[in-house]
Amino acid sequence: MSDLRTQLDNYLAIRRAVGFKLRRSELLLADFIAHLDENQSDAITTDGALAWASLPRNGSSQWWGYRLSAVRAFARHLHAIDPRHEVPPTGLWPATSHRATPYLYSDGDIAALMAAAQEFRSPLRAATFETLVGLLAVTGLRIGEALRLDRDDVDLDDGVLRIRDAKFGKSREVPLHPSTVQAMVAYTRRRDELCPRPRDPSFFVSTAGTRVLYCNAHLGWLDLVRRAGLKPRSARCRPRPHDVRHSFAVKTLLGWYRDGDDVQARMPLLSTYLGHVHPANTYWYLSAAPELLALVASRLDATAGEPA
Repeated sequence: MSDLRTQLDNYLAIRRAVGFKLRRSELLLADFIAHLDENQSDAITTDGALAWASLPRNGSSQWWGYRLSAVRAFARHLHAIDPRHEVPPTGLWPATSHRATPYLYSDGDIAALMAAAQEFRSPLRAATFETLVGLLAVTGLRIGEALRLDRDDVDLDDGVLRIRDAKFGKSREVPLHPSTVQAMVAYTRRRDELCPRPRDPSFFVSTAGTRVLYCNAHLGWLDLVRRAGLKPRSARCRPRPHDVRHSFAVKTLLGWYRDGDDVQARMPLLSTYLGHVHPANTYWYLSAAPELLALVASRLDATAGEPA
């Protein structure tokens, strides 16, 4: 094992100890170290980092920037140990936003996706995706959180999901509406009927009786989007699975504003429910929908008009 590979293992262990998962960074950095080995280099240089980060040649500057940012964080760690390692400066590529524009799903969009799931040839796949779409829509879970659910994490007697070791190592409990519990019970019965001897303890199962992998769920989602006839609204606004979470948050905030609730006081509740580490991550949703911005503006105008 090369010294850089050993240093990478140490770097990942340190970052993961404080809650970072770094699954993609681990793959990228392992590939970067292989690139350095091929070029017989035992130290990180800005030129070497740029040469690797700008692959593939037909990639986007945003993807190149992401690759370079992974190297930069690793190089910063190594530079503190050995100054031979250079830290690539920021600004080497034009700055671009890392956030895609949220595709806010309407209730009709969600219904269309769930109906499209029923068209899958496999009854188990159909039931799994129909229930998965519905659960994401009414809970705002990250899709990875839903796929990681084990059967013991789903308490349908008390109507609670236990989300374990989520982003940044946080865990939480998510209450379910009675109608959601009924849908989950129906899926459980159908799943156990179609797959009586699963190979994994996962709540959502694949046609092989194993946990549904994220990559397969993503491909299935693209198929659902196609079947449901949903179209991108722009190059940066495409119907992704994660946007169901955005949609849940925006609909919750819209409901609070329309009902005249004290939104600022309730924002920490939404942050906790969604599993956000910082409330700022929840406040970002205020800019996600024009209708929501309009309600915020009207609330501010009304407040400004009140006598002191």
